[in-house]
Amino acid sequence: MTVTPVSLESLDLDPAFALHRGGKLEVRSTVPVRDADDLSLAYTPGVARVCTAIADNPDLVNDYTWVSNVVAVVSDGTAVLGLGDIGPAAAMPVMEGKALLFKQFANVDAVPICIDCTDVDAIVETVVRLAPSFGGINLEDISAPRCFEVEERLRALLDIPVFHDDQHGTAIVVLAALRNAARLSGRSLGDLRAVVAGAGASGVAVSRILLNAGIGDIAVSDSKGVIHAGREDLNPVKRALARDTNKAGLSGSTEQALAGADVFVGLSGSTVSEQAIAAMARDSIVFALSNPTPEVDPAVAGRHARVVATGRSDYPNQINNVLAFPGVFRGALDVRATTITENMKVAAADALAAVVGDDVAENYVIPSPFDARVAPAVIAAVARQAREDGVARK
Repeated sequence: MTVTPVSLESLDLDPAFALHRGGKLEVRSTVPVRDADDLSLAYTPGVARVCTAIADNPDLVNDYTWVSNVVAVVSDGTAVLGLGDIGPAAAMPVMEGKALLFKQFANVDAVPICIDCTDVDAIVETVVRLAPSFGGINLEDISAPRCFEVEERLRALLDIPVFHDDQHGTAIVVLAALRNAARLSGRSLGDLRAVVAGAGASGVAVSRILLNAGIGDIAVSDSKGVIHAGREDLNPVKRALARDTNKAGLSGSTEQALAGADVFVGLSGSTVSEQAIAAMARDSIVFALSNPTPEVDPAVAGRHARVVATGRSDYPNQINNVLAFPGVFRGALDVRATTITENMKVAAADALAAVVGDDVAENYVIPSPFDARVAPAVIAAVARQAREDGVARK
């Protein structure tokens, strides 16, 4: 294969390339090495005493190394942003960015790890072998349905938090925003019928957290229409959704399901017509979250919906995972949690919703990632819930 030479100088004319030149991360020491005495403590012979103590009592690794404050950001590059299967090398800028956000928003050290394997067994084995170096595992941009099995197996095998952010980060922020959006019109989650377009990683997780939080009813659709028990083309994940959702017994297209619905959550990359949004119930809520192009233009949705949210930063009510994952991991790491429970996710969502408080409005159902109250609120809620759930070791 012939590779066309690339001029770095020409690429650097683009500010995104200029920012990424040399990568977005570096390693810095936390202790000085000024002379032989410092060297003898930081490395040999002093380090040997610490190693021996950890060998005798492995839990000391959390106190005398960085393990308890470092997360592995792991991807196989098969579902990167909206770019699809672009491979591990091309995924690295995203994983670096994720690590940067961990540090920026919750002072969690994170290491991007892009692995050159896509087989579920190989991914699980790789992560398990790497796990002793980390206090938590953040799975990222692994395509569905493999991502569900990868996370499930790693959670069973490891005694540290394993969190697939594409699933659960999105779900936490959607739940928080939806609680506030419902509150605007005097409703609770139990009063709402929702339609979720998309049965991939984020669509399944959003549906599950809404069910866990008490949504009135929810229908989930994929590219072939609404998921229901009568369909014979469902994989195990979708069959479970068919069993647990769609109490109304809907079938047909996403747009047909939206007639009279209170909530639309778009996570599919598809399009929804203005007519379908107009056919929703009064005071409807539209979360058109596909990026960079929402399922319906926000301005169009706003003609009919009480609240509109997107995944974009140039519109109000941005559903952004950075509101959740740094604080979730910080809270879990602070108490050395063995896992992240469903209750911890709901607690994070409730804390995030509470930041908005009495200021809730149509264009403010979720706070900004730069709101200094966000991370402390999520951290405290997650740590507290971990203790209540009995998964905290500290």
